[in-house]
Amino acid sequence: MIKVLFICHGNICRSTMAQSVFQHMVDESGLSGMYHIDSAATSREEIGNPPHYGTREKLRREGIPCVPHRARQMQREDYGCFDYIIGMDSANIRNILRIIGNQDPDGKVAKLLDFTERKGEDIADPWYTGDFEATYRDAKEGCEALLEKTLLCF
Repeated sequence: MIKVLFICHGNICRSTMAQSVFQHMVDESGLSGMYHIDSAATSREEIGNPPHYGTREKLRREGIPCVPHRARQMQREDYGCFDYIIGMDSANIRNILRIIGNQDPDGKVAKLLDFTERKGEDIADPWYTGDFEATYRDAKEGCEALLEKTLLCF
């Protein structure tokens, strides 16, 4: 089983969008039993809150079910539980590394767009931009590339 953890600042916009998009892609590919997909925050600000209404609305318009999720903060123990720990931007990566002890010996930590030709780019936070369309396009592109990479493991 491949275990993927998507991370953003609050775990209500980008990471839950990526989690929902990736879960939908996995389900549509008939691979549900081969993946465990979750998301978390680097902060405590939104703990317990559901996905942002902008995320839910964009996913609804795309015909993608929004995962039933409540925001949680990433824990150091998550490093041992997941194969991929995917941040949405550079600040997320810094905070992920801080949470796990500033080391990534197994090379699990990456930005979502690192799996695409846009390696190194950030996914803008729609909490600030209000642009859930751009966030969705970037998340979808990253998730497609991540799925392609992980399929090579089977």
